[in-house]
Amino acid sequence: MAPSKILSLSMLLISIIMVYQANGQFPNQTTIVFYMQDIATGANATVSPIIGIRGKDWSYNTFGSIFAVDDPVMMSPSPTSPIVGRAQGILIASAHDGANMHVVMSIVFTTGSEYSGSTLEIQGASRQREKYKELSVVSGTGKFRFSKGYAALQTIFYDPQTTHSIIRISVTIQT
Repeated sequence: MAPSKILSLSMLLISIIMVYQANGQFPNQTTIVFYMQDIATGANATVSPIIGIRGKDWSYNTFGSIFAVDDPVMMSPSPTSPIVGRAQGILIASAHDGANMHVVMSIVFTTGSEYSGSTLEIQGASRQREKYKELSVVSGTGKFRFSKGYAALQTIFYDPQTTHSIIRISVTIQT
């Protein structure tokens, strides 16, 4: 590339950065931490299989199994803390070897939080065999309109007897 073209492109880039800084249009970054209370079995189950491949076990590790989710979302890991929303969506066992679930989930904020009436839309491949997982925040509504970022999920508690999990969701977004 000719030196004059490089200089022109550099000047254009510097001009764009200066305009963004002058108008304050760089995105604001925010990190919010929530906790999902997930129960897989029993009368109070918050996740349930809805369909799978005929003749196969409908489990998180079986390719083609689809689950509906409606987990309470709280601001602390305590199961008795106030519910500020619901994590609602679907999980699909999308890897033949059962390693990944495809997640499409809305965090729907209800009364009791500064985010009431807003939603965050989360989507992506959840690598089940990893303790730390990242999913994309693809959008939102209300206070999260036009948001983008990522959600880091980490299981901080699991009781195999009750199938109760507490999942920490650390959401980092730009608005």
